[in-house]
Amino acid sequence: MSANTTAETNHMKLLALGLNHKTAPIDIRERIAFGPDIIAGALRDLTGCQGVCEGVVVSTCNRTELYCAVQEGAEEIIRRWLSGFHGIEHERVNPFLYAHADRDAVIHLLRVASGLDSLVLGEPQILGQVKTAYQTATDCTATGKLLGRLFQHAFSVAKTVRTETAIGSSPVSVAFAAVNLARQIFSDLSEQTALLIGAGETIELAARHLHHNGVGRIIVANRTVERAHDLAAQFDGFAISLTEIANHLPEADIVIASTASPLPVLGKGTVERALKKRKHRPIFMVDIAVPRDIEPEVGELADVYLYTIDDLQGVIDEGLRSRQAAAAQAEEIIDFHASEFMAWLRSLDAAGLIQDYRRRGEELRDEVLARAQRQLEAGKSPAEVLNFLAHTLTNKLLHAPSSRLRQAAREGEAEILEAANELFQLDPTRAQID
Repeated sequence: MSANTTAETNHMKLLALGLNHKTAPIDIRERIAFGPDIIAGALRDLTGCQGVCEGVVVSTCNRTELYCAVQEGAEEIIRRWLSGFHGIEHERVNPFLYAHADRDAVIHLLRVASGLDSLVLGEPQILGQVKTAYQTATDCTATGKLLGRLFQHAFSVAKTVRTETAIGSSPVSVAFAAVNLARQIFSDLSEQTALLIGAGETIELAARHLHHNGVGRIIVANRTVERAHDLAAQFDGFAISLTEIANHLPEADIVIASTASPLPVLGKGTVERALKKRKHRPIFMVDIAVPRDIEPEVGELADVYLYTIDDLQGVIDEGLRSRQAAAAQAEEIIDFHASEFMAWLRSLDAAGLIQDYRRRGEELRDEVLARAQRQLEAGKSPAEVLNFLAHTLTNKLLHAPSSRLRQAAREGEAEILEAANELFQLDPTRAQID
């Protein structure tokens, strides 16, 4: 079923299913990650699953999550689809997955978009990543009414959290944590050369923090040299291609890698050769990519200090204390806006009922009007016909609810009588049953 298939929205449920840095180790996360080159195909495949009407895939270095509008019973299908799409045994992945439905799914997305579920509490990058994921899904016609409204709501709430709390006041991010760790290892960065592999948001943030802390030189390596040049130029650095890394690695005291490459871009052999040329002066490396950019075996080398994104947790914790009060305030904002969204979602349940009720009223109107017109054509006076029209239409419109209310009174169904008073705005004292 595609996202364009007409479906009764009031029969659909919201589902958020995935894994993140809290539930799954890096080796699982990197195998479940969706690179930008496979997202479109994955969305087509996902929304082709039975019971999946809409879908968005959010895949970052810390999480892979599927947000779906589904019919009853689709969760197990999606769980198996996720492992199957990546060619991994279902039993290998399933223990690390979490699933949130309806209100819990709404709250989860609002927390993710606001940076409350990130490795770095309150980090702003995730909002841009969620926006990109939603835009990609929309471009692939994988979204519809439910996810469209949900994600726009999430973007609005995230903005509210940013403006009404101090959640983003401290410059803490994965990139900041990496640079902070470099400062601890090299007390003076002015004599150091940093090699940044990649040219995305995280690397740009790392370059900004390094430049702010007075790093000696910055080299930016990227698959697209033009993008690397644009970034390096902002910080008086210079650009190289990924194929030139081996030539420049001996110059690097600090290496920070974050690309979208499905395979490592830096291997153990290349690093060993660089260390020999450096006469074994140590290299500090941070691999914040998922899948990893630096082969894990590089960490076995004596003169390399290799940290993965999971290793940064301790460094990051130092910057979290100032955000705790803001996070509590943000949770209140999210809870309120989740209720607001669920109220809209519940209103969809009434939409079909209201349409059916109006359609029934219009059918009765047309039926009685046709009879009245025939009476006029037969020569009856307008006053007599108007009286017939008003009397007959009133009786027909009120017949079904009147019959049901009499039955409710006979059977002691007080809640129906009370609901009728509320619905028809009648005298509540008449709802009492003797």
